[in-house]
Amino acid sequence: MLKLPHVYLNSFIKEGVPYSLYVLFSPDKDLKDSPVFDGIRMENDAALKPASRGVHRCPCFAFDICQSSKSPENGTCKLEKDTVQILAKRIWISYFETESVNPEKGVTDVLQKLRTLSTALTVLVNESQEEATSSKLEEDFSDLLHQIMSELKEEDSISTFEFVESGLIKSLVDYLSNGRHIGQEVTHAADHFCTMGKRFEVFGQLLVSSTDPASEKSLILALIQRLQNGLSSVENFPVIPSHAYRTRNYYATVPSGHCTPYPCLKVQFVREKEENCLRDYADDIVNVDPFVPLEEIEGYLLPRVRNNKTGNSTLRSEDSKLKDSTCSPSPSDSSTPQGKSAEDIAPMVDVEELQEVKPNLLSSPTNTSSSAQKVMDAAEDSVDQEGHNPLQQEASTSTDSEDTPASLQLYLEGQELNCKSTLYQSILKQQTGTEHDSMSIATLWSRVYKITYGRHATTERIHCKRSHDESTLSLLCEKTFSQYTPYFCRMFISNAEAEELGPSYDVISLLKSLEGINRLRFQLMSRETMRVFAEGRTDDLNKLNSAICEVHQNEFVNKKLTEKLEQQMRNPIAASVGAMPAWCTLLMDWCPFLFGFEARCKYFHIAALGRLPNHTQSTSHGNNGGGSSGRHQNPRKKILVHRNKILESAAHMMELHSRQKVVLEVEYSEEVGTGLGPTLEFYTLVCHEFQRSGLGMWRDDCLVSLFGLFPRPWSPSQTTSSSTLHSEVIKKFTLLGHIVAKAIQDGRLLDLPFAKAFYKLILGKELSLYDIQSFDPALGRALLEFQAVVERKQYLKSHCEDSSRDVDVLLRNTKIEDMCLDFSLPGYPDYVLASGLDSKMVNLHNLEEYVALMVDATTKSGIARQVEAFKSGFDQVFPIRHLKVFTEEELERLLCGEHVLWNSDELLDHIKFDHGYTISSPPIANLLEIMKEFDLKQQRAFLQFVTGAPRLPTGGLASLSPNLTIVRKHCSKGIDDDLPSVMTCANYLKLPPYSSKEVMREKLLYAITEGQGSFHLS
Repeated sequence: MLKLPHVYLNSFIKEGVPYSLYVLFSPDKDLKDSPVFDGIRMENDAALKPASRGVHRCPCFAFDICQSSKSPENGTCKLEKDTVQILAKRIWISYFETESVNPEKGVTDVLQKLRTLSTALTVLVNESQEEATSSKLEEDFSDLLHQIMSELKEEDSISTFEFVESGLIKSLVDYLSNGRHIGQEVTHAADHFCTMGKRFEVFGQLLVSSTDPASEKSLILALIQRLQNGLSSVENFPVIPSHAYRTRNYYATVPSGHCTPYPCLKVQFVREKEENCLRDYADDIVNVDPFVPLEEIEGYLLPRVRNNKTGNSTLRSEDSKLKDSTCSPSPSDSSTPQGKSAEDIAPMVDVEELQEVKPNLLSSPTNTSSSAQKVMDAAEDSVDQEGHNPLQQEASTSTDSEDTPASLQLYLEGQELNCKSTLYQSILKQQTGTEHDSMSIATLWSRVYKITYGRHATTERIHCKRSHDESTLSLLCEKTFSQYTPYFCRMFISNAEAEELGPSYDVISLLKSLEGINRLRFQLMSRETMRVFAEGRTDDLNKLNSAICEVHQNEFVNKKLTEKLEQQMRNPIAASVGAMPAWCTLLMDWCPFLFGFEARCKYFHIAALGRLPNHTQSTSHGNNGGGSSGRHQNPRKKILVHRNKILESAAHMMELHSRQKVVLEVEYSEEVGTGLGPTLEFYTLVCHEFQRSGLGMWRDDCLVSLFGLFPRPWSPSQTTSSSTLHSEVIKKFTLLGHIVAKAIQDGRLLDLPFAKAFYKLILGKELSLYDIQSFDPALGRALLEFQAVVERKQYLKSHCEDSSRDVDVLLRNTKIEDMCLDFSLPGYPDYVLASGLDSKMVNLHNLEEYVALMVDATTKSGIARQVEAFKSGFDQVFPIRHLKVFTEEELERLLCGEHVLWNSDELLDHIKFDHGYTISSPPIANLLEIMKEFDLKQQRAFLQFVTGAPRLPTGGLASLSPNLTIVRKHCSKGIDDDLPSVMTCANYLKLPPYSSKEVMREKLLYAITEGQGSFHLS
């Protein structure tokens, strides 16, 4: 700008540099509702921190008007004396004080055009809310969206500043949400969600179907990348530094007596002055766990301040018992109940202690109750694992009257607190930007905080509970636009949460919509094919089975936010997600796709397990005290099991230890091997037992399923007539939930090829018609074609003058009646879809009912009890809701490891050679060639032989801990007579120096195929 202003001025204007400077030194001038300016103002409002003394050359000295002779190395940074506003003013006066760059008057042509399009879209959205949506209005929307997308697909013509400042992002979010995207109340909810569903479909089909073959970048990818750049420019989420404290055990009285490895906050609970329906809190100052949600603190406080005297003496006696309880050094989890019973607290177990597992026959019908009751009991058990305080449950069952509030509202220094946040987060939020910020941090742990409580204004907590009540909204959407129900159930957040996100809210909302479109693109394109078929423009339904290219999930990851989260988790105090800023938990709950997989794995370990992942924990000889992270590690417990009763041993093991935070290690009866290898093999054998035919658990009921394991449907009539068999199936699904959760908790790999749709159920997502094809392609395709016929019949009837006239629709030149279908589930003749319809045949008139009943039996009611049993078993180890930060594919990687085991390039990089071998040894060269020639089955057998598990952990060979090591085996006889042997606990392969590659291959294949099934000294 000093030498060539005419060259660079336009570039600075296009990138918004003058605008940013102007808003810095003119904070009182409201240019417009700008996300860019909002971000700048929010950052500028925060208190300036002292600059680092280690800076060798500060840029601010380039604008020193007086040209002070004091060097920046010895002096003080000008930012400590002059404010940022003054510095911005100097830059503005020097380079940008011209009429052409006045932010109040001049804008670029591109920005003006985008603003015009944004305004036009906003006008149309407002018109659609005032009058019924017509075909003309829909055409106007479609034309305008095409114009907007044609502008945005130009890569270099629009800068990030112009895109964000234009208002297009907010206009698109308003369009998709029908103008109510921040959780406002909806007057005609059914019409509102139906409109949202249609717009989501129209916008999604526009993005998915408009891929230009000549262009390397699809339209949806181009929009995602623009939004990522925009998010990085407007977000201003803080990274909170660590607050030092002494490392020792602390005791938290509230919300439930327990010990913590971090200090507690001193709190005094005070009743509001004009509050007459509540009592004063008895204690003066109490220690409060700083990292638990405020709703748990409220659950502790509510029964103690009610006017009714019932139960007060009991609560006081419980408090005294809690204070006398023994502390456990385990770190607390902010999202799970504190103060658990003795069986939930991991005991310190001697590593050498052995406990023989007594066989527990899983097939024993003794003391069996009805399967429905077992699921109900298991579900009730899982509620306690979901993080609900028993005292809070007691409060909810108390007598309700006008003088007995159902909930409390908490205040800190007059400001209302968000019950989803922790006390620590609330305090930090109030301190951010204060003039005495540094003093507040220094006294954070020693200060006494006065929290005022009063009755909540309404009995229904609109903003504390998430504004999208999933069950209610799910039912509503099912009646309006059911195919997008799972997406809409997670679209909304409350006003308080939206304010927490600040100017980033609209950008993140639109990114979330695009992520949903990408995830549902097969469904969107199938809907488009059905519409074209219904209108009679084609009779070809083969496109229903066409493959759709997806945008890679990594495109939705924001590198800046991921690095901020990683930096936050590196703080020593990050023993709980409640110690992180509120934006971390909010975004991880609402939009986890913004963070990289590795960062989410770390977050998951903190949230669900109370610790960061530590590779040394998976080894038998790792230091139990911590490893590199310095975090607490769970103790280990050795269990003796029987090879001939694997499933029974697993059931008894989980019955004893599923609720305990101990790392289980296996030793087989009458074998000498113990540690990591036998344990991994035990989990693998358990997985194979669950895949045996005849268990009644899976569709097709075979050992190997080409499309993955998915629960077999059981009809209500079958559960009554075959109660014992169905009860055993429910037991096995409960045990499977135990096994899966414990494997994740202990870092063990499982060899369970679940179908993608089953992973969706584990993650709490709903299945629809379009998911069936992923685990049963023939059935899924048939049902999609039937649905297309239904929609064609509906279209013809709606355009027929005589609505009572019958229409005739053929499917591949065949009448529905000629297919001879009855109302039973294909493959399960005993499963009658509806009572009274068993003898009724399917025809064109009842085809819609048939499809709906088929989908319900296959993905909902027919498998609901099995899925609930799995979840209840899982919840007994840790809450299954913590898995929601992953996608289905990522959950499979976390649970089962990598599909592709290794390639030739990485063998040399990640294998160690020791004790007689080097990389240049001839036997090593032969071994590497043999390993490169292995097919997938041989690779699995080799890994099972060497490590105990047939798969590699996430990250492949590089993540195998300890590293795969090849050592020389000294032979007592000839070098070609001995077989290779292994030490699975250390991933050691003891390989004789065979005379040739052919001999080595023969001996190695024999060892990996015949050397399974026992652990002995080698």
